[in-house]
This record gives sequence, C-alpha cells and structure tokens, in this order.
Amino acid sequence: MSINKKLLPVIILGVLLLLALVIKMNPPEAPQQRSSSGPQLTVETVTVVPREYSVALESYGVIQPRTRSMLVAQVEGQIVDLNPNLRDGGFFERGDILVTIDSRDLAADVRIAEATLADARQALAEAEARSNQAREDWDRLGNEGEIPDLVLRIPQLKAARARVLSAASSLGKARLDLERTEIRAPFAGRVLTKFVDLGQVVSRNAQLAEIFATDIVEIRLPIRNRDLPFIDLPEVYRNSGETGTQGALVEIRSELAGRATWEGELVRTEGAIDEAARQLHVIAQINDPFALPSEGQTPLKIGQYVTATLEGKTVPNALVVPNDSIYQGTYVYVVEDGILARRDVDILWQNEAEAIVSSGLAAGNELVTTSLGQVTSGIRVAISGQEDGQRPPSRSGESQ
Repeated sequence: MSINKKLLPVIILGVLLLLALVIKMNPPEAPQQRSSSGPQLTVETVTVVPREYSVALESYGVIQPRTRSMLVAQVEGQIVDLNPNLRDGGFFERGDILVTIDSRDLAADVRIAEATLADARQALAEAEARSNQAREDWDRLGNEGEIPDLVLRIPQLKAARARVLSAASSLGKARLDLERTEIRAPFAGRVLTKFVDLGQVVSRNAQLAEIFATDIVEIRLPIRNRDLPFIDLPEVYRNSGETGTQGALVEIRSELAGRATWEGELVRTEGAIDEAARQLHVIAQINDPFALPSEGQTPLKIGQYVTATLEGKTVPNALVVPNDSIYQGTYVYVVEDGILARRDVDILWQNEAEAIVSSGLAAGNELVTTSLGQVTSGIRVAISGQEDGQRPPSRSGESQ
C-alpha cells in the first residue's frame, strides 16, 4: 500500500511527458486563411462633381410692428364715446375716430375766444380811426414837419393790433383743443392694448391705447459670423439715398401656423454688432401681413417666434458633399483604384444637411457615403453596384 503511493507521482509525470511527445510529433493544422488580395468591404460612393450652389442661411426672430404708437389724450375730460373696434386686437382705418372726450367745456372756450377777438378787432378799428383823425387835424392846423408818433397814436395802434393777434391765437388754440376731443387714428392699424373705457375721466397726456400699423411688420434676424460672406447685406450709404445692394428674399415660417409661409425681404442692416450675442443683425420685413390668410393659415401675431430662410449668394463650381460623409468635421474617405483612402478636408460653408468643401477633394473623386465607423485607410474595398456594370446616381452632382 505504501509502495503504490510513492509510485503515483512518477506514473503521472510519465503520462504527461508521453502526451507532450505525441503533440509535438503531430501538431494541429491551422485553419487556412483567405487571401487578402480580394476586397474586404463593400461601400457606396458618389462622384464629386462641381456645380453651382445657392446658399440658404437659417435664422430666427420675433414678429414686431414697424410702426408702434401710444394713443395719448391731448385734452382733459370724460370719455363719452369709444369706437367699437377699440378693443385688444381690433382693426381700424386711418382717420377713424377712436375716442371721443366731452367737448362742452372746450366749446364754451371757443365762444369766449371768439368774443374776445371781436372786442379786440373793435378796439383796433377805434385806434385806427383816432390815428387817422389825428393826421387830419395835424394837416388842418398847418403844422409842418414829420408828425410825432404820439400825435398819431401809433403806440396805441400797435397795442390794439397786438391784442387782435393774441385773441386770434387764443381762438385758434381753443378750436384746436375742441378738435382734439375727437382722437383719430393716425394710420390704418390694430389695437395692441387698451387702457381706458367709457365714462373714465382722463387728464392731458393720459395713455389711452397702444396701437400699431398693419402695413408692414419686421423681424430682427441674427446672422452667424461665418455666414456673413455668403449674403448680400442691404446697406444705405451716406448722401446716396439708395441701398447699395437689393435686399435678399426671406421665407418666414412658424410652428404656430403649421406649414404656412410668408415671403419677405431684407431691408436694412443694423449699424453695430450686438454686444450680447456678438453677432450682426439684419431686418426683414413682410408687406401686408394681415391680408386674408390662405385656407388653414393662421395670421401673423405680434411677438410670434418665427424661423427664416435667407437667400444667400451663389457659389460657382462648388464641391458639395453630404454631412454624413464627413467624419469629425475634418476628413472624408474616397476610393482610389479599389483602395480606401482618407482625405483631410476644409469646410467653406455648412448647413444641417450638406457642406461645401474648399480643399481636400477634387472633381471626379469617388466619395464614400457609407457609414464606416472605425476603419483603416488602405484596405481594399468594392463599390456597390459596379459588379453588374452599373453605378448608383451621383448625389453630389444633383442641383439643389
């Protein structure tokens, strides 16, 4: 029993040595690898073709009226009548009477001023008669030389004339105050906010309503600094009275209005960079924004947030590629003689869908549009569709 325990390790060591000898004499065959001379990946490509490309810039802003005014009482009194359209959102036409203030006190002031003017004119007539009489008396008495002003009552005559002018001015002011009891619309527009109501007593300069003109609305649009070279900015030059460049067309859209759009144009450029955003702003305007809307279209509202597409410059011979083909914003893949090659590129301009490449690509390059992920440049690839002699359409050569 004790002899067997001593021999057991020797037996196990012998078995292991025997197995090692068998494995060494008969090594396992490695699986045969496929030849690396064939393509390892199939990709889709488009041929890069230069074309004329119209840049469209995206921006955003808020609808604001071009003309906004505060309707103010120029006389004091009780409001005795209000235009039915003087309500928040109400429309009115130029010259419409919007507010009427009690005019009885001012009408009495007009009559008093008329009487005062009549008295002043009578006093002037008497002063002129006395002056004429004094001249006749001087001539009748045979006096020689220039007649003194005091004899001709010239100072009294001038005072009478001044009183007539003062009375006439007072009458004109009284009539103007009476006219101002009817507050008329200075333009065709709409009520933004009403502050008073019927029967309320208002003082001079009291705010009655905030109104705005409905002929034109404006949108203040920021332009990204990198987009400035690709748009013609409307600038007004000193002493010219003309815009140096015709304003670009603008398409306005709003989520509030569904798929509705409005056509506008750029009319001016602000004279300074916005200090907060550090961007330049341009002003677009929409003419007649409150015309009858199309079916299913919501009319524009003041303060409504909108997005805008601005017509930019046209770039000739542009190399346009889809953004999906650009990796990390710096390089793309092309296929050259069946080999995948990486090309570092510089982006001239880019939007959400595509980019204009300024360097790194050339006309005729086969741009890889398949998403590759982490791959190594230099591997062999096959172009999808070439095995049967066909090519997929070249998307980079399509016109926009």
